[in-house]
Amino acid sequence: MLQNFNIGPNKKEIKRPKSPGQITERKLSNSWNLDLFLALLLFIALLAAYHPAWNGQPIWDDDHHITRPELRSLSGLERIWTQIGATQQYYPLAHSMLWLEYHFWGTSTTGYHLINILLHFISALLLVCILRRLAIPGAWFVAAIFALHPVQVESVAWITELKNTLSGVFFFSTALAYLQFDRTRNKTSYFISIVFFILGLMSKSVIATLPVSLLAVFWWKRGKIDWKSDIVPLLPFFIVGIAYGLFTAWVERKFIGAEGSAFTFTIIERCLIAGGAIWFYLGKIFLPINLIFIYPRWNVSQAIWWQYLFPVATLILIGVFWLLRNRSRAPLTAFLCFTATLFPVLGFFNVYPFRFSFVADHFQYLACIAPIALFVGSTSTVVLLKKNTRIVLL
Repeated sequence: MLQNFNIGPNKKEIKRPKSPGQITERKLSNSWNLDLFLALLLFIALLAAYHPAWNGQPIWDDDHHITRPELRSLSGLERIWTQIGATQQYYPLAHSMLWLEYHFWGTSTTGYHLINILLHFISALLLVCILRRLAIPGAWFVAAIFALHPVQVESVAWITELKNTLSGVFFFSTALAYLQFDRTRNKTSYFISIVFFILGLMSKSVIATLPVSLLAVFWWKRGKIDWKSDIVPLLPFFIVGIAYGLFTAWVERKFIGAEGSAFTFTIIERCLIAGGAIWFYLGKIFLPINLIFIYPRWNVSQAIWWQYLFPVATLILIGVFWLLRNRSRAPLTAFLCFTATLFPVLGFFNVYPFRFSFVADHFQYLACIAPIALFVGSTSTVVLLKKNTRIVLL
């Protein structure tokens, strides 16, 4: 009777070819597993890199950002939202987060530092999603460099710059939701992107420049900007961003002290500051040496001829990228995104740290992404082209 059953090693199994659906499912599973592994690896690397800061004590103006005694109650939380001047800057969402953190771990600094690291890590993951959506090669390499680059230490290890790490999460979330809207024209995605944008502004108004970067990206992808499909949907973002940015500049002057003789510059001198700052930040991205908390404030004078070299070099670089646009729009797009994100701190508006220096590492927390993505994407493309060429030759 047993011989009627197909059992035992003597019966040869028939292998059937896998369906396309099974192959795709396996590829997706492998890709998902790889992403989980890379995300875990990046998180461990971040924890290790910032381990020296876990127990770092308050510095500079941390005491003004770790919620003060008079604001630690529920009525204090209300004041954070309703009273301009109750906190050092009117970033109510960031200060609400700090208020919440105080009620978890008080003045123990470890929790504040770990939250900054976690938010920075989330931003890196969101950046991977955005780069993949834009089909930029080397997404994980870009995210790793963004996460572990030395210029980011000031933003991640400084308790005060929860403003940067929190607004960064909303910056990337806004971009990702808006890219989804741009692809599908889904109203829900559009509404979500606006909500994220407003929350980001209430964390730090530097993300007000995001609509400019989005337009630059659309020009890069499509070769043109359409009024109806590209500009009109972004108008609410421009209006809200400009309004909140101007409001922040007013708060800086009236409540923080960003006015007086230390800020008396002509428009020409402000252009000189901007030109010098752009090249300073590019230099620190590609050669991050001699990084310090406060850089010496350079002497700015429209009577010094060599200071004009920096803004002139900037204009020449833009011109070169424009001439090369028919071959590749990527360099000009990256430079526009870089300078647009830096614009609020290039010297055209008074910000309090200008009393001590015109530049700071935490000013380019988000701006550094564009040059890094351009470098990694271009390098990856060249490597792939060489590899494909070698395969064809063989």
